[in-house]
Amino acid sequence: MSTPTEDANVTYTPSPEGAVKTLLILGASGDLTGRLLLPGLARLITRGRADGLQLVGAGSDSWSTQDWQGRLAESFAAAQEKADDAGRAALERICEDSTYQPVDVTVEGELAKLLDTLTGPVAIYFALPPAISQKACELLEPDDVPAGTRLVMEKPFGSGEESARRLNKTLKALVPEDHIHRVDHFLGKATVFNILGLRFANRMLEPVWSNQHIEKVEIFFDEKLTVEGRSRYYDKAGALRDMIQSHLLQIMALMAINGPATIHERDLRDHVGSTLRAASIGPDFARCTRRARYTAGSIGDRSVPDYVDEDGIDAENMTETLAEVEVAINNERWAGVPFILRSGKAVGRKRKEAVVTFKPVNHLPTGFTGADAPTRLRIGFGPDTLQLEMDVNGPGNIFSLDRAVLSAELNASDLHPYGEVLDGVLSGDPLLSVRDDIAEDCWRIVEPVLEAWANNEVPMDEYEAGSSGPSAWVTSQEDVPLES
Repeated sequence: MSTPTEDANVTYTPSPEGAVKTLLILGASGDLTGRLLLPGLARLITRGRADGLQLVGAGSDSWSTQDWQGRLAESFAAAQEKADDAGRAALERICEDSTYQPVDVTVEGELAKLLDTLTGPVAIYFALPPAISQKACELLEPDDVPAGTRLVMEKPFGSGEESARRLNKTLKALVPEDHIHRVDHFLGKATVFNILGLRFANRMLEPVWSNQHIEKVEIFFDEKLTVEGRSRYYDKAGALRDMIQSHLLQIMALMAINGPATIHERDLRDHVGSTLRAASIGPDFARCTRRARYTAGSIGDRSVPDYVDEDGIDAENMTETLAEVEVAINNERWAGVPFILRSGKAVGRKRKEAVVTFKPVNHLPTGFTGADAPTRLRIGFGPDTLQLEMDVNGPGNIFSLDRAVLSAELNASDLHPYGEVLDGVLSGDPLLSVRDDIAEDCWRIVEPVLEAWANNEVPMDEYEAGSSGPSAWVTSQEDVPLES
């Protein structure tokens, strides 16, 4: 019988096959691996949480092991500078022992042959385009996959509800559901527990966290970045698929769940799934959804061309770079409260936050002046911060209410978000992985919007790169945002 393991006060039971011995990264020469995955792994290694791990890179590029080790040294450099002697030694060991294997995973038998040479249990990280990852998994047979293997899939998970369901079926024919890690790196463990702690540990908040007291909830992810060399992927995805369908719906669910009995992954993900099953968009898509794409402008001292003039962009795709949707959660707690999710690129002010706007008080005694803004709670992501905006008696005139802001920095993880993801993969903790039914429900929620947009039921607005979005879009974007 397996022994429960204690990690950050969350108890989970590791796989009976034991901890992962080999991490196989498919797409080892790609941008995702070098920019995000390896730096995240490096921090994990320097903190002694990947002892004994064998790292293997693989891909269709004809790299040598020396080429791969050069990439490791480059991606590990920042962590190595900050590490102690033990951490530096661990990074050097991983790098020296790591190998690279040329492999085309779309050729039948090649991935199976590679897996047969590795020490298990193995975690296979598919740092590949989704279609190639799916093809690779379809070519595997259950007998090709060693006991204890973990499959790590990047988003987007499928291209719609039906394709996500097919992919789930393919993966679960190879390994059990709790050995499948559908990655949502946007939600690190610290962010998840910061939201849960704020919500459920404060008597001041939990009793008013419902449609009785909250007017609306907005979740923003606006960034100054453009497509940044990712045009092949982004022009087929757009802002709705890229951010809202996955990351922002997950944040929305955490903001909206009822209190779970424990913060064990099963209790927590059961409540997330229940919330998303109650969520929907529409049917008046022209009212509850908006889309836009950027035109030429400037962000800081950088000139930005029209989106349609960026390298690799096909104007005929009608891809949005800014999307906003209003989600309804049809249950007793949230009926009537709009959850507004917005994400965009080439926006002048970087903004990652959730804004909870409370309803006005039922009665303000006559004689007070100056109160013209609702109480708002802002939760910033990366770094995680908290701001409570409320009215208090202003200086000078005690009858005039003025705005006061209470601020705090929330707990931060010592790991990169991808380090937290990999920590869960290597130890067998699925807390930060998206469960099969949740992945399918996220597509169910947004697919009607995608269909309406494809049929041009919602106009494509435009905004100048470096602006806050189309001038006609009136949201609390105009309120002082968190700049992170």
